[in-house]
Amino acid sequence: QVQPVETGGGNVQPGKSLRLSCAAPGGTFSGPTVGWFRQSLGRNSEFVARIGWNSGTTHYADSVDGRFIISRDRAKNTVDLQMDSLKPEDTAVYHCATSRYTWATVASDYDSWGRGTQVTVSS
Repeated sequence: QVQPVETGGGNVQPGKSLRLSCAAPGGTFSGPTVGWFRQSLGRNSEFVARIGWNSGTTHYADSVDGRFIISRDRAKNTVDLQMDSLKPEDTAVYHCATSRYTWATVASDYDSWGRGTQVTVSS
């Protein structure tokens, strides 16, 4: 399986924006669903958002709905996560992953994971 690669993390102040990108090196993603998860220190991995690679359908965690947007670029084989109005509680390592299922919102349904990119929201 092709391991996704995340880019775009960094340090930002509350209320600012960041855009993360997930790429599938060498080809397309290995499953019909691409998702973003995050894990902060001492906590379990948390679902953030997912998108159907073919359908384009999206789904968000309540904690980010209205602030984050997940999108795909089929020409570039990338899935982006636009994060606006960031809060300190958004601080985490963000992972991109692919699932063999057409609808997946739990980590155990995802098969191929990237190493992650750190997002820190602090004043």
